[in-house]
Amino acid sequence: MLKNLSIIIIFLIATSFASTGLVKTKVSDGVTVSLPATLYPMTPDDIAQRYPSVRAPLGAYTNQERTIDFSVNISATNWPDGDVEMAQKFFKSGLFNLYDKVDLIGEGTQLLKKKKFIYFEFESRISGDRRKQGYQDPILKYTFIQYLVEKERTLVFTFSCPKDQREDWQETAHEIMRSVRVR
Repeated sequence: MLKNLSIIIIFLIATSFASTGLVKTKVSDGVTVSLPATLYPMTPDDIAQRYPSVRAPLGAYTNQERTIDFSVNISATNWPDGDVEMAQKFFKSGLFNLYDKVDLIGEGTQLLKKKKFIYFEFESRISGDRRKQGYQDPILKYTFIQYLVEKERTLVFTFSCPKDQREDWQETAHEIMRSVRVR
């Protein structure tokens, strides 16, 4: 009896620390991804604050604390010739211009359901400015971003979290990106 109770307690403890299951989510017509159940669609206010652009994302999701984000956007840059290698160089250059510091963890291409995606996995830093009023501490993030270059559009899939939560979310970020399906 005590042995069975011990096994049940160990199982409950182990499963409580396991990552939450992924739930298949329809982002838009023809685009699905599996996301953690703890992520939910961003409110219009969240989107306006995080994506100050004329073009709203196709889908944007966050957690209760608003620290873990996943979004799908259509890039303003089109590659009508479908030149993935050139697009990869262009997007990599753009990443290094967005942040004060980028430490690449991985980059390359991966084939998902017969579609070739460009990906970058990195840690970034945006430094605060001590000379300005309202000085902020640096913003340190872990990001996994992938691009699907098609003749009519380029889709951008982005997962990000605070750098200090990378170990908790890195494997999940990879699972999310592998689950992307585009028709």
